[in-house]
Amino acid sequence: QVQLVESGGGLVQAGDSLRLSCTASGRTFRNYNMAWFRQAPGKEREFVAAINRSGAFTTCVDSVKGRFTISRDNAKNTVYLQMNTLKPEDTALYYCAAGSEGIATMPGGYTYWGQGTQVTVSS
Repeated sequence: QVQLVESGGGLVQAGDSLRLSCTASGRTFRNYNMAWFRQAPGKEREFVAAINRSGAFTTCVDSVKGRFTISRDNAKNTVYLQMNTLKPEDTALYYCAAGSEGIATMPGGYTYWGQGTQVTVSS
């Protein structure tokens, strides 16, 4: 089992920045690929970004390219999502996820999930 706890969400204005953190406990963090997803009310859960076990490879959805950066610190068992130039359409509940298969952009590719942290961006 891997337990994931997200933090760092909040209410911000358009153009502001936030950094989300997700800390893992349980099994060895460095053995897992990590990802961030988000879900807005009435919408499906959407892939945001992912990072491989070593941190050498990252990918993200086009809508956040140039604004969001995913990173990880295996010594701290933590994955981060740095979000800059936030837009109202970024408003959602943000989840981190861990998986032992390859980098995936679908929720089914991840086994463990956190409870989510809310990000609200006002215009």
